[in-house]
Amino acid sequence: MADTPESEYKFLETILAPRGPGYWDATTCHNPSIKVVDGKYCLFFMGNSNGKTNTKRIGLATADSLDGPWTRPDEPLLLPGPEGAWDDHCTTNPAFVKHPNGQYWLFYKSWNTKEYETSTDPLVKGNRKYGLAIADKLEGPYIKYDGNPVIDFSGRGNNAQLEDAFVWLDRGRFRMLARDMGVFNHQYGLYMESKTGKKWGEPEIGYFNADYYHINQPPPPKYLNKYGRFERPQLLFQNGKPTYMFTTSQGGKYMTASPFIFKIES
Repeated sequence: MADTPESEYKFLETILAPRGPGYWDATTCHNPSIKVVDGKYCLFFMGNSNGKTNTKRIGLATADSLDGPWTRPDEPLLLPGPEGAWDDHCTTNPAFVKHPNGQYWLFYKSWNTKEYETSTDPLVKGNRKYGLAIADKLEGPYIKYDGNPVIDFSGRGNNAQLEDAFVWLDRGRFRMLARDMGVFNHQYGLYMESKTGKKWGEPEIGYFNADYYHINQPPPPKYLNKYGRFERPQLLFQNGKPTYMFTTSQGGKYMTASPFIFKIES
């Protein structure tokens, strides 16, 4: 908690944590994205049951107040596709918007298990794409869009892909920030727009790495191979406008994972 976006943040409490054997979110509970929807605080997150990528699932916890209590789901919000589908491996990295037509839209990342297991790419196994699932109620059921995946960079070559999407609506258009995984490089962020949310325009550079912003850091230890790149961008909106971008990176105060906050000036 902090008094302003740029003030010192103080830890208050843990509201979600792995629940242990027998639960879908037994071993992991992270990747949060929180929004106010229908007067409720909605915390979208990812959990898994075995510590591996193939049980990653999206969940939704809700509360009437940031102080809780939080209602935690007994079942995931969205399941992977059938064997052989582009999204048969997992559902993760949730990005949510309430559509002006009243529907609830959930964007999610996934990839194909066979491609992941047989990949020869020396950098990243498999090819991460984004799909869309739509519901008439916040709690679901979420039905996958027939035209999925809505974002697929695999045809660009070099195993180009993306992850960590954040989606919002502004002036009648869908807008997205995401982490680049080979479109420009593996250090920057991507920005894209869409009229429909189902067909997205050409990606542009949304943000750069730490060196670009002249963030002075000590030389990276050899074991930190993601040093200085910003992941999981989330926007803070004030008076309906995005004013700050929150990210995390290897480096900074805590080295292995530190928050970085950028003020949006335009």
